[in-house]
Amino acid sequence: MIRRSLAGRLLLWLLPSMAVAIGLPLLLHRWLSDERLAFLLSALIALPLVMLAVRRALAPMNSLFRALSGSVNSYRDGEYNFGIHWDSPDELGALVASHGELGDVLREQRQSLVQRELLLDTMVQNTPVAMLLLASGGDGVRRVVFANVAARKLLHGGWKLEGQNFDMLLENAPLEMREALARGGDSLFAVAQEDNEEEEQVYHLARRHFRLNGRRHELLLLRLLTSELRRQEVMTWKKVIRVISHELNNSLAPIASLAHSGNELTRRGRHDRLEEIFSTIEERARHLEGFIRGYARFAKLPQPQLQTIHWNTWLEGLRRQITFQLEMPDDDLSSRIDPAQLEQALLNLLKNAHESGSAMEGVAMKVTRLPDWIRLEVMDRGSGMNDAVLQNALVPFYSTKRNGTGLGLALTREIVEAHGGRLSLHNREGGGLCVAIQLPDNPAI
Repeated sequence: MIRRSLAGRLLLWLLPSMAVAIGLPLLLHRWLSDERLAFLLSALIALPLVMLAVRRALAPMNSLFRALSGSVNSYRDGEYNFGIHWDSPDELGALVASHGELGDVLREQRQSLVQRELLLDTMVQNTPVAMLLLASGGDGVRRVVFANVAARKLLHGGWKLEGQNFDMLLENAPLEMREALARGGDSLFAVAQEDNEEEEQVYHLARRHFRLNGRRHELLLLRLLTSELRRQEVMTWKKVIRVISHELNNSLAPIASLAHSGNELTRRGRHDRLEEIFSTIEERARHLEGFIRGYARFAKLPQPQLQTIHWNTWLEGLRRQITFQLEMPDDDLSSRIDPAQLEQALLNLLKNAHESGSAMEGVAMKVTRLPDWIRLEVMDRGSGMNDAVLQNALVPFYSTKRNGTGLGLALTREIVEAHGGRLSLHNREGGGLCVAIQLPDNPAI
């Protein structure tokens, strides 16, 4: 056992040198009468021998230490395909064994990490959601750090986006997309098709900010909702048919029952309850009439009857019906719109703003003139919309209110698009919702 241990190895190499160091002074003392000279000569001869013996004894360990140092550097560089062998049951053997176990663990973790990265990259690259990771450099320019296949197709014709100036990429994007990306927070917007302006693609934009390696990054997610909205609309129409049938039955059944009761009372000559019966029948009939009128208004929206209006005067008239703060440009704007339809659309938005939980002074409307467009923004400081509500907000008959019909935003969107405009929604920084309407700037001639 002692021959295979670290101490045994050192002792085997040092014994000859120690024997020389002890025996040489005795031998020289016999030859020389001066003891000091004999001791000095023996030291000069024995010391190099001892140093040589120690060096040769430590040479394997020095090689081992160099190998361990090299392996640590390889671990740091991510290389684990090697091993170190030390055939000894001593402390160095235990150290080498532990080092080998560490290498095995790191190798397994690296392989597992690579597999997870491949799986994640496959999922991210093949998702239909366009994903962009942006970071600002020292020059303040936002550059694309990562973009999946969907983002490349959407913004760069399928070409690589990494390293590109994001603001320059947006110069070729549609106006609606540029405006949505320029705003803060999540939003919902529609982009008209180049080959068919009546067709549009609806997108949901989500953005998140975080720090990575000490730098501020922004993650953008652009999800195409057009096909999903169409599927949901079909499902919603089926639901609406059930709702209408239920409402009709709830109203017609009591009307038929009351009419029958009134007929029986008349036949018996009892007229004392007829007024109550007729009053209830009238109430149920008017309720049903209002219910049907609301759905018919959405289903058969007439073409806008355009008239010339001056926005300052027209919006002041709207403020007499409902309270809101108004921000207008200095110059007097005029346009050709359908006053009745657009009034209904804005009243729907302002009513929703007041019902959002916002303070009365937090409900506001801002009018801005853009190149070829008039932009109306209805804003509040309520609770805003979460992602699920924001994605479904424009689906007809979708409502989070207990007694809501879900027609307000859908009808507003129909009116705006009938005027050749666009409607978008986004949550405001600091809380609240902004519903933006863009109408063509067609001033009166």
